[in-house]
Amino acid sequence: MKSSYVIGISAFYHDSAAVLLKDGAIVAAAHEERFTRKKHDPDFPKSAINYVLNEEAISIVDVEAVVFYDKPFLKFERLLETYHAFAPKGIVSFLMSIPVWIKEKLFMRSIISKELSEFLSEQEKAAKRKIPTLYFSEHHLSHSASAFYPSPFEDAAILTLDGVGEWATTSISHGKGSEINVLKEIHFPHSLGLLYSAFTAYCGFKVNSGEYKLMGLAPYGNPESQETKDFIKKIRAELINIRDDGSYALNMKYFTYATGLRMYEKHHWEKLFGIPERTAESEEISQNYMNLAFAIQCVTEEIVIKLARTAQKLTGSKNICLSGGVALNCVANGKLLREKIFEKMWIQPASGDAGGALGAALGWWYAKVKQRSPNPEDSMHGSYLGPEFSPSEIAHVCKKYNAPYEVLEEPALCERVADLLAEGNVVGWFQGRMEYGPRALGNRSILGDPRNPDMQKKLNLKIKYREGFRPFAPAILEEKIEKYFELDTISPYMLLVANVQSSLCNPVDSKYHELPIWDRLYFQRSSLPAITHVDYSARVQSVSKKTNLRYWNLINKFDKKYDCPIIVNTSFNVRGEPIVCTPEDAYVCFMRTEMDALVLGDFIFMKENQPQLDDSSDWQTQYKLD
Repeated sequence: MKSSYVIGISAFYHDSAAVLLKDGAIVAAAHEERFTRKKHDPDFPKSAINYVLNEEAISIVDVEAVVFYDKPFLKFERLLETYHAFAPKGIVSFLMSIPVWIKEKLFMRSIISKELSEFLSEQEKAAKRKIPTLYFSEHHLSHSASAFYPSPFEDAAILTLDGVGEWATTSISHGKGSEINVLKEIHFPHSLGLLYSAFTAYCGFKVNSGEYKLMGLAPYGNPESQETKDFIKKIRAELINIRDDGSYALNMKYFTYATGLRMYEKHHWEKLFGIPERTAESEEISQNYMNLAFAIQCVTEEIVIKLARTAQKLTGSKNICLSGGVALNCVANGKLLREKIFEKMWIQPASGDAGGALGAALGWWYAKVKQRSPNPEDSMHGSYLGPEFSPSEIAHVCKKYNAPYEVLEEPALCERVADLLAEGNVVGWFQGRMEYGPRALGNRSILGDPRNPDMQKKLNLKIKYREGFRPFAPAILEEKIEKYFELDTISPYMLLVANVQSSLCNPVDSKYHELPIWDRLYFQRSSLPAITHVDYSARVQSVSKKTNLRYWNLINKFDKKYDCPIIVNTSFNVRGEPIVCTPEDAYVCFMRTEMDALVLGDFIFMKENQPQLDDSSDWQTQYKLD
């Protein structure tokens, strides 16, 4: 029987991506940014579509349907109604956005169809072969479908939280079998995602990419200080009205994102909080902004937990699935897990807009077949859904850069890398298929020894070229989670934050929160200092034999030799750069940084043996490192 292929795409906002289903199974998925090397690339995902087609060696004419992740006409309706409601405010923004919509976005079907026709070969054009039928999914339905259908659950509540799609910003749905029913929605301009983004901007970080920095900054806030308590009270009293069921309404007096070119009304915010907006990431971060970050994180967690309780009451389900950009807030996810509202929780690893491509395709598929058999593990294949490269392709990179290397097969490879880590080296680790979603999960990762007290500083300042306060994640053998973390479930996608076990931690002085940020940061809080955040938490990734045997073997070898079943895992890139995709991307990144060793498949490269990289590109400016 001929296989049925469906492509899902997201594009034209940020994080464009493409996904391919084969008879409903996820066979390939990738972000456009990984190919174009343009962070959060919003353009039509030509390279990603080309990849997913090549993965199955099919043509675009072999695809039954292409599904776009939202509905442009509904977005346009929201745009017009919003400008009308706030008029005469927003005239400048209106005059800037409406011509773009009239010229381009209202004709999305023809734009996408034209792009898809570029994938037809000359022979197919001559034979008058046609591109697949194009469909459009609602934005929040795409998110909900991306969470429920790949999950291991037959029945689940689905909580979707993001900035905004067409109208919905928050939705509670019920997934059962092959159906998803929307039960409750909160509509624009009231948005938890945009509220969090407004604080991201006010604290000096970039919207749509800096939210995780704000989350990482929050633990530096002092929960006992009067300023922090006042910030929380002011947010609840002035910015957002939170009801008992988790529904909420923003006080739009304080926000300008609905019709303006900024997120918030600067004068009102400065008067409310008593501190000026932090205008650049390069500015020193004072304790005020740490306390403000802590405050909005607390309010966000409160809303998420209340919404989850409502979702449980509405659905009666024992399971919950999370999706949307706010589902990447792994601190809130960890707090929700500990509330024990649901027996089990599953979070889509590509919860942002890139994941909408997956949900759009899956939603279309299950609307067609109307039957579903959940995989007990989940159907994301560990999120290893991107391209992989052969030894000959790696050898080609070696030849191009005249790079000396050594080839080792397992178990010798893992033993050598375990030794390198134990000796204090930072290792670039490039294996198998690239990850789908924003997290590197052991195939495009930079690794270090979590016991090394200098590792966190070295990784931030000499490898990633990013803010020194940023924490790093532990990758741990799945079997040993509970021994090291206060976590009683697996966390394969690095989307849960849990505390390090108290037996591993060192006590702090009562005046700890009064210390300067760097004194707190470099205090050795536990026997695993490189992965223990200032509040004794860690963003945990559990590593399974089933989904990534080589990565598991490496960590297991590190455990056997050095009595530590944990390594530091951070994404293989520098700040502002997409995660590396190809062996060449990896080698160039390795040479531009102070990484000590690189492993591409079975090939090991030591920095001390490499010739100087002939690099004339202005990559520091490209990735905004200057």
